[in-house]
Amino acid sequence: MKRLCFLLTMLLAVAPFKATAQYLFEGTVDTQFIEGEVYLSMIEDYRKLSGVYHEQIIAKVKPDSLGNFSFAGTNLPDENKMYRIHADTCKETDQNLSHITGHCKNSEEIVFVANNTTTLALPFSFEQEMFCKVVSNNEKAKTFLKIDSLKNDMRFAFSNYRSEANRKVNTEKWFSILQNYGEQLQEPLAELYIYSFLSDRRSILHSYYLADLKQNPYYDNLLERLQESYPDTQYTRQYEAELKSDRFLISENEPEKSLPWWAYALGGVCLLSIVGNFYFFGKARKQKAMAEGKATLTQQENNVLELILQQKSNKEIATELFVSVSTVKTHINSIYKKLGVSSRNEVKALYA
Repeated sequence: MKRLCFLLTMLLAVAPFKATAQYLFEGTVDTQFIEGEVYLSMIEDYRKLSGVYHEQIIAKVKPDSLGNFSFAGTNLPDENKMYRIHADTCKETDQNLSHITGHCKNSEEIVFVANNTTTLALPFSFEQEMFCKVVSNNEKAKTFLKIDSLKNDMRFAFSNYRSEANRKVNTEKWFSILQNYGEQLQEPLAELYIYSFLSDRRSILHSYYLADLKQNPYYDNLLERLQESYPDTQYTRQYEAELKSDRFLISENEPEKSLPWWAYALGGVCLLSIVGNFYFFGKARKQKAMAEGKATLTQQENNVLELILQQKSNKEIATELFVSVSTVKTHINSIYKKLGVSSRNEVKALYA
C-alpha cells in the first residue's frame, strides 16, 4: 500500500511538469527593427535555411518599444528540429513578394536547433550586435552559431590569397575541418547544416564536393546517423535523395574508362570459343543429318549416291550398276527427296 501511494505521489509530481513544459524563445532587436516584425519558422527543407518563407512560418510578433520579443507555447515537436528567428521591416505591401522569394532587403536572422522544451535567449553580443549570441538549456541550440564562426574563418582563409593553388589547398583543408567538427557535435542536424553549405551548387566548393563524394565514406556514415536519430523525417529523406542524385550526376559525367589489356585478351578467347563451338556444333549436326539421311535410302539408292559423290554421270552409273539410265534417274529423284536437296551440287555439298 505504501509503495502504491509512493507511485501515485510521483505521478502527480511529474504530471504537472509535463503539462506545463513549453518552449520559450526570446531576444532583443536593434532599434531599426522595432517597427518591423519578428518571425519564428520551422525549417524542414535544409536548402531553405536563409530567408523567410510563408510555408515555414509558425508565429510572428511585433517587438515592444525596447525591441524585446518572445515566442512561447507547447505546440512544437518533442524532437529537435531546425528553426529560424527572422526580423525584417518589410511593409505589408512588400511582404508577399519578399517572403515568397525568401528575401527582404533589411533583415537579420539566426538559425538554431530546438524542441518543445527548449528555452533560448538572444541577448546582444559584447559588440552590441543582435543574433550573435545564444543562451539556452539545449546545448544543440548553439551548434549552428559555432559552425557559422568556422565558416567565417574559412572565408577569411580563402580571401587572403586568390590563387588556384590556395583555393585547392584551403578547399581540401576546410572540407575536412568542417566535416570533422560537425561529427564531433554529435548532432546530425548540425552536420546537415554544414553539408548544405559545402554541397551548395551555387558555390565554388561544389565541384570539390562531387569529387569528395566519390571516395569519402563520410556521406554514407552521415546517412546512417540521420536514419538512427531522425528516422522517417523530411531531413533524412531529402538527404538520401540528394546523395542518389549527385552520385548519378557523377556517373553521368565520368569519362568511359578503357579496359586493361587482359580484358581484351579474355574477350578474344571467349569469341574464339563461341565461334569454335558454333563450328563444331554445326559440323556435328551436319554429320548427324547425313547419317540419318543415308539410313532412309535403299541399298541401290546408296550405291547411286556413292557414284554421284565420285562425280559419275547418269550413263556411267547405269553402266556400272547394269541398269537403264531411266532407272538411275528414278533413284536420283528418290535420293533428292529423302535428303531434302534438289541438285547434284547440293548432294555433293551435303557430303563434302
